Amino acid sequence: MVVAGLAVRGAVIGYKYIKRGGLNKKVYAENLVTDGFFGVCRNPLYVGNLLIYAGVLLKHGAGPVLAIGLSFFIFVYIAIVAAEEFFLRNEFGDAYKEYCKDVPRWIPKLSRLRGATQGMKFNLKRALVKDYGTIVNAFVIMVLLEMLEHEPGSPETSQNNTIMCISGIVIVIVIGLSVRIAKKRKILVVS
Repeated sequence: MVVAGLAVRGAVIGYKYIKRGGLNKKVYAENLVTDGFFGVCRNPLYVGNLLIYAGVLLKHGAGPVLAIGLSFFIFVYIAIVAAEEFFLRNEFGDAYKEYCKDVPRWIPKLSRLRGATQGMKFNLKRALVKDYGTIVNAFVIMVLLEMLEHEPGSPETSQNNTIMCISGIVIVIVIGLSVRIAKKRKILVVS
């Protein structure tokens, strides 16, 4: 599920990057994005996030953690989407209302994918560079959960396995920090 969530996010960003996070901590949009994966689902990045969270919570394995965690994240995203939709309705009026009639909020209408991405090229470099933080965090969390799943000294946990897990985490964090530094110094630029 985590890989599926990362793949959804990568596909969304690879076809059409939008500025996320608002501007000055307020909902913000320069234009109404209706192509790429936004022509298939109005909130494809959030769908990807929810898949990632569900995968992490399933890996954790505890029923109450899964139920409480998923409930929390679903509530958070419903609230975020409500605020965004209020802004977009006021900002883009009838164009946004028509978009809402045609494109589902959560469940992707995959039959629209070919038309929504027609004439667009997938940009893997943009997907990786723009979303490296999510990729690094997901990998580190999953490896940590794997390590916590086995008690130190148990038959399932060998010293080599622990060393490999820690080495993997260090390597991924170093790559993530390198990408971050390269972006900040404008060495790695994508649009």
